[in-house]
Amino acid sequence: MTIYILKRLVTALIVVIGVTMVTFGLLHVISSSPGRAVLGLHASPAQVAAFNKAHGYDAPIYVQYVHYLNQLIHGNLGYSYKMDQSVSALLGENILRSVWLSGASIFLAIICAFPLGIYQAYRRNSVSDYTLTAGSFILYSMPSFFLGLLLIQFFALDLHWFPVQGAQQTNILAVIANIHAMALPIVTLAAIQLAAYSRYMRSAALDNLAQDYIRLARAKGLSERAVLARHLLRNSSLPMITLIGLSIPALLAGNLITETLYNYPGLGFLFYTALQNEDYPVLLAITLIGAIAVVIGNLIADVAITVADPRVRL
Repeated sequence: MTIYILKRLVTALIVVIGVTMVTFGLLHVISSSPGRAVLGLHASPAQVAAFNKAHGYDAPIYVQYVHYLNQLIHGNLGYSYKMDQSVSALLGENILRSVWLSGASIFLAIICAFPLGIYQAYRRNSVSDYTLTAGSFILYSMPSFFLGLLLIQFFALDLHWFPVQGAQQTNILAVIANIHAMALPIVTLAAIQLAAYSRYMRSAALDNLAQDYIRLARAKGLSERAVLARHLLRNSSLPMITLIGLSIPALLAGNLITETLYNYPGLGFLFYTALQNEDYPVLLAITLIGAIAVVIGNLIADVAITVADPRVRL
């Protein structure tokens, strides 16, 4: 297990470096002169050239990339000239809000998807199964921004049950406590995940219902509740471990849309603002976080499925 984890960590490091190379190169192609983006259109060519030279942007791209890697090794993510603040400070102000939004959403989706998938499998081909399947397909195919707009229109503007925007407090504990303001953003993210999780859970449960150990458990006289809870749920959850681990990074993309829609200050909203302002150090840093999240999600999924399933051994 230790050797396996070390191999995966080496592979993860290579993947992260590759992502930084691609992202850095694409941003350089989009804007080969960061001085123009920072100083604005009214700056003279001499001022732009002086800024680029002072910050090393006039060097070849490979030299700039090596300099960027050296900064990363020393924990320096760069400086946002548009916001006049270090990128590390900007991330520190916003990352916990995004973690709370993503964590609460995926937790809500999981606790609803597991019993929902088991119920659909147990009641397969019934009216309730068809109804829930149709609802899952609708949610799964619905863009998150459209679902968010529907929730805002109905629950915020028509019924006035919830505010239009997410929590605006700067303290993360205050944000967590303000569940009234966070209800719609969390539900928007969770509903899309719930649709996917419940479909996978239903499929896994159907496969396991046909296995011999289910018949044996029933033949031993166990109640249906015991069969479903002790045997079916445990074994049907194994494929979900991989799915959940791989879907964690996808929440970053969902955060981008949801946080912008609800004016919620997190990493997604920060990325959107940086994209509008051509704030490339911030874009690079958030993209790097996304790459690390993908790698960690894959690693957690692989290790968790190995621990959870005794039949899987390296």
